[in-house]
This record gives sequence, structure tokens and C-alpha cells, in this order.
Amino acid sequence: MQFAPDIPRWRQVAEIIRRRIEDGTYATRTRVPSVIQLTNEFGIAHATAQKVLAGLRREGLTYTEPGLGSFVSERPTKSD
Repeated sequence: MQFAPDIPRWRQVAEIIRRRIEDGTYATRTRVPSVIQLTNEFGIAHATAQKVLAGLRREGLTYTEPGLGSFVSERPTKSD
């Protein structure tokens, strides 16, 4: 992957995962890539991959179950 030099790598990877969540690649309550999977797929450092997952968790897009991994959060349904 070619990273933009002026944006932190963790933000760029988080944006990719965010898009995958939005387009349904990672469905609600399914696992998102682990730190190890992120480091392998994107060629980023372990600490950078941790920042990706922490950022997505802060946004409420994912939640972490100790010993199991990180999963896509339920999204509130919009009522018309």
C-alpha cells in the first residue's frame, strides 16, 4: 500500500477498515482484523495497528471482547 506522507498511517488504515465496515465487508458482530493481521496486510508496526483498533473503538464502530478480538458494533437504526 502506498501511504500519503502527510497523514498518519494509523488514520489511513483506520479509514480503510471504516469503509469496509460501511460497505458490509465486515458485517455487524463479525470480527475485524487483529493487530497481527493488520501488520501483515498493511506492513505497519504493531503499535500502529493498535492505534487503528483503538481509534475505531473510540468512534464506536467496534468493540473488543478480551481473548476473542474486536468486532463490528451494532449501529442504531434510523426511524423515519
